[in-house]
Amino acid sequence: MAMKCVRYEQKNATALITLDRPRVLNAMNHRMWIDLQAALDRAQPDPGVKVVVITGEGRAFSSGADLKESRERSAEDYRAYLEEVQAASRRIIRFPKPTIAAINGYALGSGYELALACDLRLAAEDAVIGSPEAKVSSSVTGGAFRLIQQLIGPGKASELLFTAENIDGREAERIGLVNRAVAPDELMPAALAMAERIGANAALSLKLIKRGLRMARGPVRLEALMDFEIEACLACVSTAERHRALDDFADRKQSEED
Repeated sequence: MAMKCVRYEQKNATALITLDRPRVLNAMNHRMWIDLQAALDRAQPDPGVKVVVITGEGRAFSSGADLKESRERSAEDYRAYLEEVQAASRRIIRFPKPTIAAINGYALGSGYELALACDLRLAAEDAVIGSPEAKVSSSVTGGAFRLIQQLIGPGKASELLFTAENIDGREAERIGLVNRAVAPDELMPAALAMAERIGANAALSLKLIKRGLRMARGPVRLEALMDFEIEACLACVSTAERHRALDDFADRKQSEED
């Protein structure tokens, strides 16, 4: 099935997924969540893809749920939509390759929650970020109750969710909600440059480091986490990439000595 609401491109080792409903500020309808999962289905098994960048076309990352569509849903249809949202969010949180959200313009509600599900977030300095759910008699999705508190702590998370007020990219960087805020015209170059730096590293290392980080944020015991670290190291050092890295290191040292 062709994707109608999402564009997929590959730039070297980076899969670029662009939310593509610019006339409605990339509002998230049911089809967009389905298309997003289809794009992830394409990126995940591709050995040439090491990193995924998600952004929005036009003036917004995503303005959140498509309220026009939501008005027309029955309760049963709304449940199906929310289950699709949660499935896509779980998919991104658990995606085996690093993910970067490049937040341009508006990132509100479920659009903002999509960015939270990514591993890293870069924002335009003038981005508009927030959770308006309390203003429209709704609630957050996408695991945001946990994700936002992990990033900025319970006090600041409560403030943003209770007041439903927006912040810009600079403030988001200051409080740790995004990794970095940059000038709007520098956003995509910065996101793709970060993806290139990540993509230059070993695929298995990236996969296992991401898994370890996610384990460490959960209820796993320290002993189990440290056992995983042993197995992850052993898996990595037996790869051809490891041997090439050691050969390159030896060649550089020899060059320095000569």
